[in-house]
Amino acid sequence: MKMTKIAAYGCLTIAALAAASFALPRHVSVERSAMIEAAPEAVLALAASNSGYQAFNPYADLDPALEIELFGPASGVGSGFHFNSKDGAGSQTIAEVTAERVSYSLDLGALGQPTQSISTEPRAVGTWVTWRMESDLGFNPAMRVFGLFMDNMVGPNFELGLEKIADATA
Repeated sequence: MKMTKIAAYGCLTIAALAAASFALPRHVSVERSAMIEAAPEAVLALAASNSGYQAFNPYADLDPALEIELFGPASGVGSGFHFNSKDGAGSQTIAEVTAERVSYSLDLGALGQPTQSISTEPRAVGTWVTWRMESDLGFNPAMRVFGLFMDNMVGPNFELGLEKIADATA
């Protein structure tokens, strides 16, 4: 009888935690911005290029063993790369290029398909550059808990990438 109660309370606890996870946000976004002393066109040309993106890819600094395989055209829609790193494998493809923004589709396998964008706003002394990622975590309770830490995990990488964009366009 005592074992039955313990099992019942254990099941109720797990069910309550799973139910509580659905109160967490399904959609998560991470965003960082910086002023860069370059023309918006220079930033966007770099961001819209297979090899240009690698000039500021923050993950190359974070994982020296990162493997990159470029695919598609050299730049523009359809341009992209496959990657294999210590944290996993996936791909990133340019989905849209406008006069103000380059948008990317990512495929991170079991971790989802977030979107990213690098957008520019001209300013008197340079360009305000914003790097943004948006992700739909779906109905997976573990992913929704994971989403609570996304800003702290990805944000510093975007900050490093923005510093590298500034260096690459200097």
